[in-house]
Formats: sequence, structure tokens, C-alpha cells
Amino acid sequence: MQYINFGKTGMKVSRLCLGMMTYGSKKWREWVLEEEEAKPFVKRALDAGINFFDAADVYSFGASEEVLGNTLKAFGVKRETVVIATKVYQVMSDDINDRGLSRKHIMNSIDKSLKRLKMDYVDLYQIHRWDYDTPIEETMEALHDVVKAGKARYIGASSMFAWQFAKAQYTSDLHGWTRFVSMQNHYNLVYREEEREMIPFCRDQGIAIIPWSPMARGFFAGDRKHGGGGKTTRSNTDPFADQLYFREEDFKVADRTSEIAKEHKVSASQIALAWVLHKPYVTAPIIGSSKMQHFDEAIAALDLKLSEEEIKRLEELYQPHPVLGHS
Repeated sequence: MQYINFGKTGMKVSRLCLGMMTYGSKKWREWVLEEEEAKPFVKRALDAGINFFDAADVYSFGASEEVLGNTLKAFGVKRETVVIATKVYQVMSDDINDRGLSRKHIMNSIDKSLKRLKMDYVDLYQIHRWDYDTPIEETMEALHDVVKAGKARYIGASSMFAWQFAKAQYTSDLHGWTRFVSMQNHYNLVYREEEREMIPFCRDQGIAIIPWSPMARGFFAGDRKHGGGGKTTRSNTDPFADQLYFREEDFKVADRTSEIAKEHKVSASQIALAWVLHKPYVTAPIIGSSKMQHFDEAIAALDLKLSEEEIKRLEELYQPHPVLGHS
């Protein structure tokens, strides 16, 4: 496994992060693997040297965090040897205050997440999206207090506009509060709008970039249908993917990826992941799989080498997209 500094921090993480959205409860999503099914994937990640795990309170409404905490404990993993991330923001219940980035919700949510994870702290506490209903000053001060209370080592953010991220950082600097050290954004071969503003800003500021959906939620698997859906359970029960991809130009990029994959005798998904890993500004793409073969292929993508000419071929068919993934 390869390791890298997490942005400008001294913390080192594996070049791949295991995303826990796939593991939790089928009551949340039909394609999710429950705890016993998930254990082999966490074990495989640990055996491969992956030390970075990304969860969220909303994944399976808490069950995903429980799976992560339980499996790490079952395998006797020492807390200090892993980097654990989780998130706050999404709607967690019918309670009007059980959502968003208010001080009330943040303070309640970190304690609930820690209880589910069976941990005293998380290494990275992230805001899942931007909260238009809460002043950023309230959010950043609350996150600062979470860090000062020892419940989180660092804080990070996820998909938003670059001006929002810059405003949050400025607000923290103005008051001497804890800054965000990472951005978990939507970035892959068929969605590259982040290259316009967010990625240049993160590079300038030394922010760790940990893309979600680096393989476009299975879009490169070759079994997706024009108009949406596919042959797998997930492809047919993942309406969010239909909103993000499936444009005609996306299929052209996928076809080109398949061409290069055949030349390397690997899968198109591996080529798509290798492309993300080749970007010097990407810290650790977040991967997740419900099939061990696909998981092993993702790990193997670390060793795939793409030439400059191949990267040019992969990128040249891209067409601009509307902003996707911020909601």
C-alpha cells in the first residue's frame, strides 16, 4: 500500500479510502451489505494496508457506523492505527432539528456517531453538504469546539461551491477557529467540473482531496443502459446515479475507457480509478464495493501506469456538465 500526507497535515493515510456507504442495512438500500457480509471487505482492506475509512451518520441511518465500529473491534484493530472519518448534515429523523449544521445538530450528532462507532474520537469530522439555513459562523465555531473537546482530530467538508468553501475557511481564520483540512468532492472521468474552481483552490491552500464516486458509481462496469439503470441490483435501485451520469457524452468517455482497458488487459473501472490516482492533487479516492473481485481490482489499480498519451485519450472526449452532487 502507498501512503500520503493528508493535505498539509502530518497525518498519513493510505492512497485508497474504504467508503462505508455500501455496508450497513438493507432497510436503507437494497444493495447494501449487512454486517456479516461486510466483515470480509473490512478485513481485506486492513490486510491490503488501507488505514483510512469513511462513514457518515446518514449511511443506513447509523448502521454503517455501527458496522465499522463492530468490525474493527472484532478484528482487534488498535484505534490509533486507523484513520476514521464520518459526516454530519443529512436528515436523520422526522425531528426538525435532526438535520443541518446548526450547533445543536452538530453537538448531538458527534456524540451519537461516536457511540455507534464505539470510539472516543474520529480523526476527521466532515460536513456532508452546505447548510443554507445556518450561518457559517455558527457551524465553524461548533466544529472548532468539537475539535477542542477532543472528539475530532481534524475537520473536513464535502461537495459545495468553491466560494462557499473559501468563505468557511475565511470565517475560521477571522476568529482563530479550526480550518477544514480536506474536501470530499464529486470527481471522476465523466464528471470533471471540479477542475474549474474547487480543485485549483484546494491545491493553492494545501487541502486534501478525497473524491467520492471515483469510478462513477459503477458506470464504467459496461453494464449500464442508455437512459439509466443496468443489470445489477444497485444500478436499478440507485436513482442518484441516474441524475449524475448517463448522458450520451458520458457513454463516449466510458467507451474510450474500455478501449484503453482492453489494451492493458484490465477492467474499465480500474482504468477510471487509475486516472484519478494519477492526478497529483488527489490524496485518496474513496472506494466501495459489494463484490470482492471488484474490490481487489480497485486495490490493483494502484499499480496501473497510464502514459501521457493515454491520459489525453481518456480526457479529450469530455464535455461540460451542469454542477452535480451538491445537494
